[in-house]
Amino acid sequence: MSPGTRLPDSAPLGAMPRALPRCSAVHGIKRVRFVDKAMPLGLPEEFLPVLEPHGIAFEISRALEAKGRSSDDQAAARLPRDERYGADHLDARPYPPVPFCLSKRLAVCGGRLGTSEGTQVEVAAVRRTVFNEDHEAFRETLRAFIEAEVVPEYDEWLAAGQAPREFYYKLADLGVFGIRVDEEYGGAGIDSYKFEAILYEETARAGITFGGSGVHVLLGLPYVKLLATDEQKKRYLPKFVSGEEMWAIAMTEPGTGSDLAGMKTTAKLSEDGTHYVLNGSKTFITGGVHADQMIVCARTDAPSAEDRRHGISLLVVDTKSEGYSIGRKLDKLGLKTSDTAELAFVDVKVPVENLLGEENKGFSYLGHNLASERWGIAYGAYAQAKAAVRFAKQYVQERTVFGKPVAHFQNTKFELAACQAEVDAAEAVADRATEALDAGELTPAEAASAKLFCTEVAHRVIDRCLQLHGGYGFMNEYPIARLYADNRVNRIYGGTSEIMKSIIAKDMGL
Repeated sequence: MSPGTRLPDSAPLGAMPRALPRCSAVHGIKRVRFVDKAMPLGLPEEFLPVLEPHGIAFEISRALEAKGRSSDDQAAARLPRDERYGADHLDARPYPPVPFCLSKRLAVCGGRLGTSEGTQVEVAAVRRTVFNEDHEAFRETLRAFIEAEVVPEYDEWLAAGQAPREFYYKLADLGVFGIRVDEEYGGAGIDSYKFEAILYEETARAGITFGGSGVHVLLGLPYVKLLATDEQKKRYLPKFVSGEEMWAIAMTEPGTGSDLAGMKTTAKLSEDGTHYVLNGSKTFITGGVHADQMIVCARTDAPSAEDRRHGISLLVVDTKSEGYSIGRKLDKLGLKTSDTAELAFVDVKVPVENLLGEENKGFSYLGHNLASERWGIAYGAYAQAKAAVRFAKQYVQERTVFGKPVAHFQNTKFELAACQAEVDAAEAVADRATEALDAGELTPAEAASAKLFCTEVAHRVIDRCLQLHGGYGFMNEYPIARLYADNRVNRIYGGTSEIMKSIIAKDMGL
């Protein structure tokens, strides 16, 4: 597979050589290996992968000998093998082969390279350059994981109003939670948001969501990486990666949304200086039911006359603490599989060791990480718009009226063409924001612009695509209906579209 190639949207979701058995353990991204020699794609069957505790290594010497290569070539390309594991261990994995690239870098993604059935993966060249072979390998594994582990259970998740806790352990086994976590804490050490971008694309493509896992990774992790001490990282990150502890963040209060400086929740330092006493309430907290550790934004000091944003601090609160209570699990229009709750704190004791960063500087920390949060919302919205066009195209090609497919009519063609043009533009904006975020160059104004544009595009595109479904688009059994409901909040949370316009206007000097 050459750079710039990716799985086509037309490919069946998780094309499999046979029926997928249930699987309790999934191997995923664990670490990156380096090799010196370039190797071609389409390796023969002798290239048998073996699973190590931290990833996949490849026993390739026999195949190289069969190809008649020199001993120098063999030595340069050979990777270590852990003899405790063998190819038979692969039978436990229900996921298809992972396309890969042995050039200067081999990023190790979960999955088999080849099977006796000779499974082939169709790929198509596109102009996009944001993703490489490593990302597309992850995409294929993720697509198969979604079909095997999510699609069959998704109706039950919707009925329950949340994804089961066991699902988060499976995501952890896949390696999703540890992609951007340093290796010393059990992660992959890949400082990039591009794998998360693929998560957005693939979940939208399948018409599903991953519950509260997005909050865990996109909102919880940046604060720990940016603010935690070495001791805090050792305490928190291994359990973060393993899924043993799920994280969320509590900012919004019943009387404050976009105006975070107006929050009323307080955290007063005890007389002996050993802990804070937390009192107050929060609402609209995604992940609030399942969270084990909650980053709570609270006032540790009164606002100053010069700056009402002064006095806010970030505290990591164990949700099992006395006085910490979960109120209603809120019944939402969309995003039904993510638990959203009200929280209340009554004299909750929080050790001073749980303070993230410096006291009273929490507002600046929130502002710093809002760019990545808004990137995630923007990328997710673009991915939903792209999926909506795909759903509508499939539907109008199959649905007939007046003896002809709906796709035959000029209005249908024009509507979908206009939608595709908007999706293409949103894709370019989302990809540019991704590159800027990875480079550490995404400004608050640029993040606001990406969120405003992509969410407004998604709103228009999804509405038009639902219209093309007619009455069926109003039925929840069709993914376009769920997409319509799930998408609506994108223009509200993370800062409303109106707030985004204010940020952009201020950056323009207006």
